[in-house]
Amino acid sequence: MAVEVMTMELQLDTSKQYAIALEGGGAKGAYQIGAWRALREAGIRFCAVAGTSVGALNGALMTMGDLEQAEKVWREIRYSKVIDVDDETMKKLLSLDWKEIDWRGQFEFLKKTLQNGGLDITPLRQWMEALVDEDKIRGSDVELFIQTFSLTDRKELELRAKDLEPGEIANMLLASAYFPAFKNEALGGKRYADGGLQDVIPLHVLVEHGYRDIIAIRLFGVGLERAFKIPRYVNVHTVMPNRDLGGTLEFEAEQSRRNMTVGYFDTMRMLYGLAGTHYYIDRTWSEDQAYTFLVRYLRAYLKDYDRPCSLLELNEKALPRVRKSLDCHGDYYDLFLCALEQAAEEAEIDPFQIRTEEELLEALRGKFGFETALYPKFLTKALMFRAGFIRSRKLWERRKEP
Repeated sequence: MAVEVMTMELQLDTSKQYAIALEGGGAKGAYQIGAWRALREAGIRFCAVAGTSVGALNGALMTMGDLEQAEKVWREIRYSKVIDVDDETMKKLLSLDWKEIDWRGQFEFLKKTLQNGGLDITPLRQWMEALVDEDKIRGSDVELFIQTFSLTDRKELELRAKDLEPGEIANMLLASAYFPAFKNEALGGKRYADGGLQDVIPLHVLVEHGYRDIIAIRLFGVGLERAFKIPRYVNVHTVMPNRDLGGTLEFEAEQSRRNMTVGYFDTMRMLYGLAGTHYYIDRTWSEDQAYTFLVRYLRAYLKDYDRPCSLLELNEKALPRVRKSLDCHGDYYDLFLCALEQAAEEAEIDPFQIRTEEELLEALRGKFGFETALYPKFLTKALMFRAGFIRSRKLWERRKEP
C-alpha cells in the first residue's frame, strides 16, 4: 500500500510524539488500521492512545505494536467472529437480499435473541481474549486509555489500562464495546455500556492527561460526542472519512479491506496536505493555472457546440453556473478541482492513488478530451439545462454518449 512521497512535504513534526484518539464505530474500525499504516510509513511516533468501543480495541492493538497482526484481523473479519450468527444469513439480511432467507429460522433466532436480552457476542469475547496480550500492553511505552460507561455506577469511566487489575484489560475492552444490540452480561460483578453512550471520541481524556499534540481518527459512528472545548495550546490533527464506510454491524472482510485503504489514503491527505475530496491530489498548480485551464476548456467546449463565448460572459455567467452546479466554494483552484473530481468519478477513475493535477488529467484524456469532442455529462447539464448556454437538445442527444 506504500506510495511514493518524495515530492510531498510532511505536515507533522516527526521529532514529536503524538497521542491518538480513536472514535467508536463498530465494523468501520478497519479505517483506523489503515490510518496507522500511513502514520508508521511517515515516521510518526505516538506515546498514548485513547479509544472508545472499537477504537479501544484498535488502541490495544496499536499499544501492542503489531500492525501486521491488526491488518490480518481486519482483513479476515466476519459476522461470526463478533456475533453468534450465520455469516451468509447476516449478509443477506443486511443487504436486503431476502428472497432466499429462511424466515422461519430467522423468526426463531429473533425470538431467542430477545429472550436472551440481545445478540450473543461470545465469539467477540473469545476472540478478544485470544487477541489481546496484557503483558505487551503493560510493558509498552504507549499508554492506553479505555472509554466506557458503568451502568451499575451510572458514570462515565476513563480507564488507564496499566492501572487495571491483572486479567481486566480484555474485560474493559469488551465493556467499552457493549453496543446496545448486544447481550449485556456482567463483567466483574458490574454491567457496562458502549463508551459512545457518553463520548464516542475521547479527546478529553488525552487533554486531561497532559497531551498537547493529538491525532484524532474519526469514524462518525453511533454515539454522542462530548461537549469539550479544546484549549488553544492543544494541537489536534484530524483524519476523517469523506466516503461511506458501511454499517456499524457490517462485519465483512471485503468492506473492511476497503475501509483500511480509505483510512490509509485519508491519513496521507492529512499528513501531506493533499488537495481534493474524493481523490488525493499532490497540488502543483496555482490558482492562475487552474483558471487558465477552466477558461481554455470551457471555450473549447462551447465552441464545439457552436456557442461562442466572450471572456466577460464566461466569467459572469458560465463559471458561476458550473460553480453552482458543483456546489463549490472557494477560489478558481477549488472550482477546477471540484470539476476534475466530478469528471474522474464519472469516468470511474480509481481514486486510491496520489496524483498531481496533470496526472489525473492524463488519466481522463482517454475519456474526455478536446480531440474527442466528448465532455463530462455534469458539465453539459450545468451549461445546457441550468444556464441555457446550450439550447440545442438535438446536439446534446448526439454528443451525450461516446
